[in-house]
Amino acid sequence: MSQLPEQPTEGPVPTSADVARLAGVSRATVSYVLNNNAQVRISDQTRRRVREAADELGYVPHAAARTLRAGHSRMVLLPTGHLPTGPLHLRFLRELEAGLRRLDYTVVQYGSLGLGADDAARAWAELRPAAVIVPGSVPLAPAGIAVLRRSGAKAVITLGPQPVEGAHALIMDQREVGGCAVRHLLERGRRRIGVVMPEDPGTALFAAPRLAGAREAALSGGAHVEALPLRYDEESAASLAARWPALGLDAVFAYDDTYAMLLMRALHDAGTEVPAEAAVVGADDSMLGRLLRPRLSSVRMELAIAQPLADLVDRLVRHPRTPPERHELLRARAVHRESS
Repeated sequence: MSQLPEQPTEGPVPTSADVARLAGVSRATVSYVLNNNAQVRISDQTRRRVREAADELGYVPHAAARTLRAGHSRMVLLPTGHLPTGPLHLRFLRELEAGLRRLDYTVVQYGSLGLGADDAARAWAELRPAAVIVPGSVPLAPAGIAVLRRSGAKAVITLGPQPVEGAHALIMDQREVGGCAVRHLLERGRRRIGVVMPEDPGTALFAAPRLAGAREAALSGGAHVEALPLRYDEESAASLAARWPALGLDAVFAYDDTYAMLLMRALHDAGTEVPAEAAVVGADDSMLGRLLRPRLSSVRMELAIAQPLADLVDRLVRHPRTPPERHELLRARAVHRESS
């Protein structure tokens, strides 16, 4: 009969008391050092001795125990939903996570697609997060905010085009993106403008306000805007390009750079000259768009807030009674290149 190889015998799990004995300090000092408590003055030498002892023993603090003692964790929960993948949003998430880690928070992403507003809030509350940053594509209602608050969440923050009553709001008003694109086209003398509306339902949260912003800008400039449904595939783009002469349009804002590049290629294949017969503008100002010929005009989006977002979250956690704040995050400007 075959035998399994012998497994090494593991010793007892090291505790904070073991670290304290090895470092020659109290358990309270171990807790202060390893939890990065800046409220207690501890010498650099003592901090170093505690960390070296913890490393030697392989000790790490018990997150659940710390949460039980404090009533909340150092966790910032990021429920996942439909988020755009443009450079701005990727940079936003990367900087936010790096900044929160620097401030000794643990950032956890939580798959929330398919959960209703009440179920989602209860699921997040079970983890006892210190803060929750909820994208606009994930449902959240005032009742859910109350559940999170009762569970110990110090800050509930929404990220999207509209605030939610009772929560802090990071506003990314997508109307400005569409308005910026159309104002640029108006300056170039275009008056009949198509706006690509992706058929992917995950983009609706951003596409609808971009269309609304485009229409507002067109109305003030005496221009016409027409919504153009488009799937993200070559067949759909070729069909739209074939109909382009009959549409009577002289320009298009294509939602973002990926849709702009897809449609621009189809227009070229159909014999429609860009920009002579169709000026094209995208959004995100991606590097790939700059490498095309003609180079793609685009709307560049930047974060408008000067304070690092992680510092903002930390301040709201440390001052949980702060009345709901609203911060505008999005600043947009058109970058003119050859396609328009």
